Amino acid sequence: QVQLVESGGGLVQPGGSLRLSCAASGFTVSSYAMRWYRQAPGKERELVARITSAGGSTNYADSVKGRFTISRDNAKNTVYLQMNTLKPEDTAVYYCNCPVLGSWGQGIQVTVSS
Repeated sequence: QVQLVESGGGLVQPGGSLRLSCAASGFTVSSYAMRWYRQAPGKERELVARITSAGGSTNYADSVKGRFTISRDNAKNTVYLQMNTLKPEDTAVYYCNCPVLGSWGQGIQVTVSS
């Protein structure tokens, strides 16, 4: 059974950092492209970052470029999103996604506030 489970969210002050984890089961993350999305209240879900399978090339939304980093630990079968210099506008529910398999995590809340 394919499953994605996010962790690592929470409340952080502006300028702070968080690292989100997406633990996969039922498939091997190194064999698939993986993505992180987010959805803020009243807004549509937006693509934040993605990483390809072979080679591990990455792409980011302009709003997070230079602050967020997507990575993958094949031994742990986990995808990460390192978020630095967080801003209040980064507040959202963050979701891990495998587009080929159509799998989504349950989402995890990130709140940036003083």
